Amino acid sequence: MKDTKLTGQLKNSLHWPLIYTCIWAALIVILFPLAGVKAGFVGLGFFAIQLIMSMFLLKKSEPQLLGAMITFANRYGKVQEKLLQDFKIPYALLDKKGNFLWMNEEFIRISGRERSYHRHISTIFENVQQTDLPLDEEQAEYSVTSESKTYRMIMQRVETADLLVTEEMPLSLTEEEDFFIAVTLFDETELVGMRKEREEDQMVVGYLTLDNYDEVLEGVEDVRKSLLVALVERKINKYFASVDAVVKKLNHDRYFFFMRKKSLDELEKNKFALLDEVKTVSIGNEMAMTISAGIGLGGDSFLSNSDAARVAMDLALGRGGDQVVVKDGYRTRFYGGKTESAEKITRVKARVKAQALKEILTGKNRVVIMGHKISDIDSIGAAIGLYRAAQSIGKPASIVADDVAESVRPVIDGFRDKKGADPEMFVDRRRAKELTNADTALIIVDTNRASYTACKELLHLTTSIVVFDHHRQGVDRIDNAVLSYIEPYASSACEMVAEVLQYFDESLRLKSNEADAMYAGIVVDTNGFITRTGVRTFEAAAYLRRSGADITRVRKMFRDEPEDLRARAKAIADAELFQNEYAISICPSEGTSQPTVVAAQAANELLNVKNVKASFVLTSYNDQIYISARAIDEVNVQLIMERLGGGGHLNIAGAQLQEYTIDEAVELLKNTIIEMHNDGDL
Repeated sequence: MKDTKLTGQLKNSLHWPLIYTCIWAALIVILFPLAGVKAGFVGLGFFAIQLIMSMFLLKKSEPQLLGAMITFANRYGKVQEKLLQDFKIPYALLDKKGNFLWMNEEFIRISGRERSYHRHISTIFENVQQTDLPLDEEQAEYSVTSESKTYRMIMQRVETADLLVTEEMPLSLTEEEDFFIAVTLFDETELVGMRKEREEDQMVVGYLTLDNYDEVLEGVEDVRKSLLVALVERKINKYFASVDAVVKKLNHDRYFFFMRKKSLDELEKNKFALLDEVKTVSIGNEMAMTISAGIGLGGDSFLSNSDAARVAMDLALGRGGDQVVVKDGYRTRFYGGKTESAEKITRVKARVKAQALKEILTGKNRVVIMGHKISDIDSIGAAIGLYRAAQSIGKPASIVADDVAESVRPVIDGFRDKKGADPEMFVDRRRAKELTNADTALIIVDTNRASYTACKELLHLTTSIVVFDHHRQGVDRIDNAVLSYIEPYASSACEMVAEVLQYFDESLRLKSNEADAMYAGIVVDTNGFITRTGVRTFEAAAYLRRSGADITRVRKMFRDEPEDLRARAKAIADAELFQNEYAISICPSEGTSQPTVVAAQAANELLNVKNVKASFVLTSYNDQIYISARAIDEVNVQLIMERLGGGGHLNIAGAQLQEYTIDEAVELLKNTIIEMHNDGDL
């Protein structure tokens, strides 16, 4: 007690008697001249007596007062401690390392641990690790679970100087511990449950269409057509009724449906089994009925979800049908699409697109055409065909061709060296940007992905964009095209352009070298008319042959260099048979003029090996890893490549990987195949 000193407001309160004494002394000094010396000495006597008594009482009562105050503070601290101990909100203290130092009764009850438990917090809450502790910040907040309950955890720094350490709440204090971490838990189980229920009750909108309705009914007897449609419709209604969804038929081959998100989750778990169930409907029809659906959710309103469903529906059809596309805000999920899309015999669509293209080009001053990065002969051949279309109606046109495969350069040089050649038939990216403006029609061939185009900047220089492509659409598609002609069943972009040219203008006549380039595009993409060929493929080839295409010239055009032949042979010889079904190999790029083309050729050759369902050949080129994937009919390599950020067709696909070594890319490919096998996606 002797060393205890008063401070603050209490010190001021106890010193007031001394202040009053000083005031009395001043009054006595005034009494001497006003009331006389006698009265002044009397007042001085009383003043002395009061001063002595005040000092005596202050000296005597100060220790007793301090003792009483300390006793009160100790009792008050114990009350606070008792309240904290019995507090119904879980509370605990951690050291810097995340180990428990102390926890109240409620925290003990929730954690199921003893009071002496001093292990790391991650032993109770697994998702809270050392890096999650607020070591460099004042507070951190997380969501944790314990015994099927969800808590909001708030961890806050508490300076050591602010802690009161008593026998009832012992802490192992060290000189290094300048702060601790206070942990508070708030039970949000009911709130989380309500949020989950609200999310599950969100309305989901969808559209469904019968892809090949007309084609299937053409091969069915008239008396059975209505029965086939009724059976398919019954499958659809029964399937959606099982998840409490409402379906409304809009016309003969189109449906509208809506459901809760909870129901959608159930459908996604079984990967939309309706896709396969509809194909089982057979009453003598040679072709199985297939469906496509687009589903939208995650929007701000029911109307925005409906718009998202329409976009998803267009994307599903653009990818060849027989699949479901779910558009959840900015995320897109794909289901199905394992079968090859059926070729449509009718050319009505090609004729309509040809007339629409002519109207667009007629209203513009110039045409710029570009393909994908490292343009191949299919891309360049299609561009040459559209160049001729623009020339036939008197529109100047240019093709972006400074990033092309080595095998294509002789074709381009042949056009440039020809007498009377257009000097701006082929231009580089810089010149293409100068030529493109609001009065320019930009045509994109052999790709529908903005990031894959030869010069992405051109997409922002004009609003008149036309897309011709035979690849299935992905998320990174070109959305602002005024005309989009995407047919996944087509063998090549050259086949599509050859069909359009026949309906574009009566005066259009292809030159022999132009027909050669387009014919070569079809030959290369079909691997010599072996893969992805249909009736319309041969009809397009016949049109090009009539226009002067020569098979011998085309064959000479793509003879291999000796180095390329050796690289392809090495890739085939070194191939690994992964899981006894997939041929995986690495194609050397050193010394080869076109490693990506050689890799694709090797992938085609590996399909000739018995028991190989799909082949993958990887090569390094321009600081990227290129993967060429091929299959015959048992595996959809497009789905595998999409997992790796690429795309393509069911049996011809590819991907480009950045920031990977060749060995890391092989390991990633193998892990992807294993994962998709386990998930049933192959």
